[in-house]
Amino acid sequence: MADRVVLDHIAIMLAQTQIPENIGAVARAMNNMGLHRLVLVNPKNCDLTRVLKTATGSSIDIVEAMEVYEELREALGPYRYVVGTTARTGSSRPAITQPRRLAQDLMEISKNNRIVILFGPEDRGLSNEQLRYCHTIATIPTAGFSSLNLAQAVMIVCYEIFMTTCEMKPKFSPRLANQFELEGMYEHLKEVLMKVGFIDPQNPEHWMLNIRRFLSRVPLRAREVRIVRGICRQIDWYSEQLEKLRREKKKS
Repeated sequence: MADRVVLDHIAIMLAQTQIPENIGAVARAMNNMGLHRLVLVNPKNCDLTRVLKTATGSSIDIVEAMEVYEELREALGPYRYVVGTTARTGSSRPAITQPRRLAQDLMEISKNNRIVILFGPEDRGLSNEQLRYCHTIATIPTAGFSSLNLAQAVMIVCYEIFMTTCEMKPKFSPRLANQFELEGMYEHLKEVLMKVGFIDPQNPEHWMLNIRRFLSRVPLRAREVRIVRGICRQIDWYSEQLEKLRREKKKS
């Protein structure tokens, strides 16, 4: 199974866009997230001067290469998987997925298929008729006010898709102490703590149980066990020195 979405197989399609600046902002959002195929369907206003005001830097390349169609059906022709987006849900347009889950689902599909993610006009979104062309419908969860700016919605979806391409750095896994090392440490601790009077020699295991629980909250590494035993040895040595001084004073 693929472990990331193939970005080159993903297109963003805007149907009946009304505000030219939104087209430029969408191109910029796509560029940020590594997507470069932009398709317009029957844009109501495609004033390039206004589009380029918001498509800054290398996002201009996306605008220059974008495809423009008159009919949605024709625009969808080359794609094998169509994702519709909507903020309005209900019995007639059930939201099947959300951007994060969608990105996971597209990992396998994008390997051998061209995919398009379809966004509707700013004022009303995709119609039920347009959504009929879609294999799945995605919605972006919000706290209550569900209306998002077009470029914001595109950015959220593109971000989740892009995140599947980011390699997770392998977590460092240290060598933990084995049971022989741990039991040796606990035995050493018990002897030292009895010697200094910290635990009752009549019932040392009762007191050691609390110490075991405390030290087991975080799995100890082998070198940490060595540090604890080093402290125990130092306490042993110091106790012996005090005992020698006590004996010498007694003799004198």
